[in-house]
Amino acid sequence: MDVTEPVTLKSLASELGLNVSTVSRIINAEPGTEAKWASPQTIRRVRELAGARGYARNPHAASLRTSRSDLVGVIVPRLQDYVLATIYEGIDAAAEACGRMTVVANSLDDPTRQRLRTEALLARRVDGLIFGDASLDSPYLDELAARGVPLTLVSRRRSGHVSVTCDDVAGGRLAASHLLSTGRQRFAVIAGAQYASTTVDRAGGFLEMLEEHGVGGSDVDIHYAGFDAPAGQAAIAEILAAHARPEAVFAVNDFAAIGAIGALQALGISVPDDIAVVGYNDTPIAEAVNLTTVRSPMVEMGRLSFEKLLSLLDNRGAESELLAPELIVRSTA
Repeated sequence: MDVTEPVTLKSLASELGLNVSTVSRIINAEPGTEAKWASPQTIRRVRELAGARGYARNPHAASLRTSRSDLVGVIVPRLQDYVLATIYEGIDAAAEACGRMTVVANSLDDPTRQRLRTEALLARRVDGLIFGDASLDSPYLDELAARGVPLTLVSRRRSGHVSVTCDDVAGGRLAASHLLSTGRQRFAVIAGAQYASTTVDRAGGFLEMLEEHGVGGSDVDIHYAGFDAPAGQAAIAEILAAHARPEAVFAVNDFAAIGAIGALQALGISVPDDIAVVGYNDTPIAEAVNLTTVRSPMVEMGRLSFEKLLSLLDNRGAESELLAPELIVRSTA
């Protein structure tokens, strides 16, 4: 049985009559820097022969020489969440466009799990990290930064770190402004988890707009119930047990809003005639159920979070960025 000899830098150099180190430098050079090592004619000869022989660059060996693995770690609460999965698609597409790879891990929004997953990725020599599960009350990201680990945040923010998020305060204001324009005067908020900036900013913007229009106090109920459909269902049970029924509900996540709609309809409460409902993010299922919602640019957030991490890796610095939300009016409010 014939066994094809593997194409190596040594075999290429032998065939070209060049030094192995010259061939290695040309093949492994960053684009545009090959001229440091050889003439244009030599560079062309090396690349043409490498292509003709099917030479494959060994990324592990290259990483040992350059101290770069070309791997980026991404930590998300749970990849089954449509929002985080879509954001991750933006990250991965941006990485692929510049020849890098991503690896994703779920933290389940648990600080201990976040730390274990992150340290495991660092042990595998990722160049940097993108966090989609940043917590407002956890010091771990600060510890990583103090260790010199390059990192950016996406979807959620934390003071002192570069982040790419939707302008969630503005998004909350958009939701409140729309509901006020329909004449509603009593509200409930399904506000997610208190450790997440998405909760604080979306609910905060909503309440801020209501206060500017003289609505507050006993006219607004806030329920911290989580981000998924069961959380929305549970929140409705609490909301309807209160002394006065709201005229509108704002959920800081589409899935919580959809859970709320299901719970209301099961009780024979009409949406939006009896109670209007507004969600957040504009996921495909929101369109399917005609949910009025605030659209966040999920793919763009992912792409920009990767680009900002790349900028930090190249020592070019980066600044946090807020992306504009958009109100999408459908039939639930």
